[in-house]
Amino acid sequence: MSRSLHLNLFIYPDGHHEAAWRRPESQPERITDISYYQELAQRAEDATFDAVFFADGPALADNIAYAARAGLEPITKMTAIAAATERIGVIGTSSTTYNEPYNLARQFASLDHLSNGRVGWNIVTTSSAAAAHNFGLDAHPVHAQRYERAEEFLDVVTRLWDSWEDDAVVADRRSGVYADTDKIHRVDHEGEHFRVRGPLNVPRSPQGRPVYVQAGSSPDGRAFAARWAEAIFTAHQTLENAQEFYSDIKARARAAGRDPGQLKVLPGISPFIGSTSAEARALEEEFNDLTQPAYSLRQLSNLVGVDLSSYDLDGPFPTEVVAPVGDRAFHSRSQLVLDIVARENPTIRQLCHRLAGARGHRVVAGTPVEVADTIQKWAEQGAADGFNVMPPWLPGGIDVFIEEVVPILRERGLFRTEYTGSTLRDHLGLSRPASQYAPTIREKTA
Repeated sequence: MSRSLHLNLFIYPDGHHEAAWRRPESQPERITDISYYQELAQRAEDATFDAVFFADGPALADNIAYAARAGLEPITKMTAIAAATERIGVIGTSSTTYNEPYNLARQFASLDHLSNGRVGWNIVTTSSAAAAHNFGLDAHPVHAQRYERAEEFLDVVTRLWDSWEDDAVVADRRSGVYADTDKIHRVDHEGEHFRVRGPLNVPRSPQGRPVYVQAGSSPDGRAFAARWAEAIFTAHQTLENAQEFYSDIKARARAAGRDPGQLKVLPGISPFIGSTSAEARALEEEFNDLTQPAYSLRQLSNLVGVDLSSYDLDGPFPTEVVAPVGDRAFHSRSQLVLDIVARENPTIRQLCHRLAGARGHRVVAGTPVEVADTIQKWAEQGAADGFNVMPPWLPGGIDVFIEEVVPILRERGLFRTEYTGSTLRDHLGLSRPASQYAPTIREKTA
């Protein structure tokens, strides 16, 4: 295949398996130590990964008693990582429901400058209802309202990032003119959710705008991604489901007047790697044996929107109590769970183990060659432009992937051996957007 795949390291504090922190090789005592994250990013950079990625939510994780899920604020963490690396991208999550456009635009533009153009924004509307009570709200906005606000939010932040034309800074010492104010524009936005005058107080950043990343797979999420996203993080259990999503989202982007090649689809993959297939499966079972049923059951209940605590763990999953997909307000992930049940008919305990590794993302247990085969198959059969690598445990899980799988991908011509650009847009093969206030753009839209 002629094109190179994209690989991100998705850093969950101690690894993506919910019981990872209990393993002796894990380092849960370091999850608030910034050097831990800097070291992980440096390892990924040495392996020429496109980016490191951090999820985030503005509320304490459920059942913190059983999982090392304390979270450092992402902008602070990203800034420290940018200072400790030179080429790798840094993608962080920030909510359109629990932020204001001007502050977010200023933070990400500043970080894009500080990192010399290596920043991406993972756009979320926040699914956790617990967040509402941290921001003075009596209730979490419903799914449709959150996406409605997100649309307006994206319109505003995009205009703020564009409010300085690329050549607005003159810095002419002789004349004493620092900036050409004719090329700095107010946005004068008045909408249902926001009133923002602008302009931003940060000049246009190296990438023009941070890379827009999005992770929703619901109908609303797909429509939103087709309009805005430049990279999509998605979860699929089967090749067929991944192919359907890939084809659909590319078609939606084309229908929206976009080049589908400027939208990268990156499913998650969580690999248990062993010298034999049996060894890899045994390793996965060792992790599953460490899960806490109370935690696993709460996670599953959250995914499907039903309290399952009264059901027998070794009994069948009660599909009849889960609302039809059209009645579930937010969770594309709940459909993924129901699809697993329909295919495999697991007990509740087996389903909890099935999801313990990566919360619905694809878990692969196999040899390095088998893991590389899966990656290649999905890429070549229209299911992915690359992958979010989600190590079951850290730091060892990413080490074995880099040492054992990446060389195979390179031998097959699937992954770069060195960086050819300096920005995250360069790594992902994305064009740099022109400011919508630039004369040529204004002429086209007039």
